[in-house]
Amino acid sequence: QVQLVESGGGWVQAGGSLRLSCAASGLTFSNYIMGWFRQAPGKERTFVARIRSGGSLYYADSAKGRFAISRDNAKNTVYLQMNSLKPEDTAVYYCAAGLVPSMMTGAWDYWGQGTQVTVSS
Repeated sequence: QVQLVESGGGWVQAGGSLRLSCAASGLTFSNYIMGWFRQAPGKERTFVARIRSGGSLYYADSAKGRFAISRDNAKNTVYLQMNSLKPEDTAVYYCAAGLVPSMMTGAWDYWGQGTQVTVSS
């Protein structure tokens, strides 16, 4: 079975930083594009960032310049470094794995359980 397990969420003051991790198992990690999405209460789940196995990157406009996605294929882990956090970044952050590069939630094959990020002003 495929499992994606996020960690690293928590409470942080505006302007602070957090580093999220997602540990994958049950899949050939290097074959998959990995991504991060987020969902605030009452809002749709939206794309944040993705990374191909070879390292090519793509960010949502809201993340560009503040967030950095990376991966360690040897550890089957993808990361999201979040800097200069704003209250509007508050959401549950989800890790995802897929074979098609996309910003759409429906294109992704596997999802983690999510980790809460709360940014206070």
